[in-house]
Amino acid sequence: MTDFLLTRRRLLVSAGAGVLGLTIVNTVTGCSDAETPAAATASSAAAGTTSAGGSSFGGWERVNLSYVSAYLLIRGDEAAVVDLGTPGSGDAIGSALTAAGSGWNQVRHVILTHQHQDHVGGVPDVEPRTKAVFYAGLNDVGSIVNAQRTLKPLGDGDEVFGLQIVDTPGHTLGHISVFDPSTGTLVAGDALRTTEGLAGSDPKYTADLDKAAASVKKLAALDVKTILPGHGEPLTDGAADALRKLAGS
Repeated sequence: MTDFLLTRRRLLVSAGAGVLGLTIVNTVTGCSDAETPAAATASSAAAGTTSAGGSSFGGWERVNLSYVSAYLLIRGDEAAVVDLGTPGSGDAIGSALTAAGSGWNQVRHVILTHQHQDHVGGVPDVEPRTKAVFYAGLNDVGSIVNAQRTLKPLGDGDEVFGLQIVDTPGHTLGHISVFDPSTGTLVAGDALRTTEGLAGSDPKYTADLDKAAASVKKLAALDVKTILPGHGEPLTDGAADALRKLAGS
């Protein structure tokens, strides 16, 4: 995988019109050619509404970290977070939790789709804020070296918080996706992207192209209504048809 560098910049954390915090982003490696995020913004608490860069999809909240996204699912007094973005993203994710009527003390599950630093870079920032169990794919657990606590490995068919774990290797060998069967929502990590229409894993940052293609076919067999990608905008209209077309089925 070809790494890129994020230069040291200020990261403004905003929710609505107010600036909530200031973080310095140091050099990290990642899996996107996008620009360093200029503003990390939290999503609105109200379903179907949009705040500065954030939005809600079928009970899922998007935390728009400019070029990469984290996602929240809040059910009752319990919450799950999928992916943690780049270093220093904890404030933006925390602001999104607050806006959605939740908080770090209600987060019980943190699921990491894969080992790349633009998805797990926020781990050291988030760990002290929550007593949640942290999970990652079985074949990526050993490569997430910035975690202080033990990561719980997940495999195909495992269930967390009513969510189905789907092995989707290719982008990394331990990449997992998260499917919410109650709403048809697929949190795809980097197995799918929508930066230029729906596409599979970016070849420049893919460990195994054949496995990545097979993972797309596997995802296309699910009853998908909404696709929440790591990079690009969520896909809500015609998501199933677009995914089947991409898979060639």
